[in-house]
Amino acid sequence: MTPAAARRSSAAVRRRRTLRPGLRGQVPGLSHERDLWAAGHDVVVGLDEVGRGSWAGPLTVAAAVLPVDRRVNGVRDSKALTEAEREVLYDRVAGWCRAWAVGHASPTECDHLGMSAAQRLAARRALDGLGLTPDHHILEGRWDFVGGGRTRMIVRGDATCLSIAAASVLAKVTRDRMMRAAAEDHPGFAFDGNKGYPCPRHKIALRGQGPTAIHRMSWAFVDDLPWSTTARQRVLAAAVAAAADATAQARLFA
Repeated sequence: MTPAAARRSSAAVRRRRTLRPGLRGQVPGLSHERDLWAAGHDVVVGLDEVGRGSWAGPLTVAAAVLPVDRRVNGVRDSKALTEAEREVLYDRVAGWCRAWAVGHASPTECDHLGMSAAQRLAARRALDGLGLTPDHHILEGRWDFVGGGRTRMIVRGDATCLSIAAASVLAKVTRDRMMRAAAEDHPGFAFDGNKGYPCPRHKIALRGQGPTAIHRMSWAFVDDLPWSTTARQRVLAAAVAAAADATAQARLFA
């Protein structure tokens, strides 16, 4: 082995040691990206979302375009990483990507549009922020929330596809930082820990203080709050009226 090869091997060993043993075999790959690049798709965008099941905070979608000729080590599905590991990885992934962007749908938009439309809106905002025109999209799961007929969907894609894994880290860290900032404005809800998701501390705070301005008021959890039925009915009525207005507008221009 040459000295240069020995140094590369030693560096690879050190990088592997920085990962917890349980992560070392879970390596997302580039097989889907390479297949699309070979087919002439230059800008291949991986997308992932976070916050869909949260009671508070935005729904967030990240879009990531990976370079063809450079790799970065340690990228995994964000759900497999600790918060500290994601924070360390975030800057590396952001600097490595050819382009990336994050889009959000606010809690109010989630209430008025519904979660499926809100996810499409957040994805469109992320794609609009890339500064590149996508040739193809890669999504995790079975639902195409981008559309346009240029999408490849991959079950467990966040664990097996590098573009989606990179997007998952960017989406998760961005939203987590937003929720930690929100915790300062809403003491008692522990948003810095639960990130707006259901947990005992969150439920207790809701019953004691009521929902905040960043809660999704159309969700069923509000029904469990004894004083909140009227507030939820107002939000649902507004959402129904908005949907009816959108349908009427569509008929006018059909």
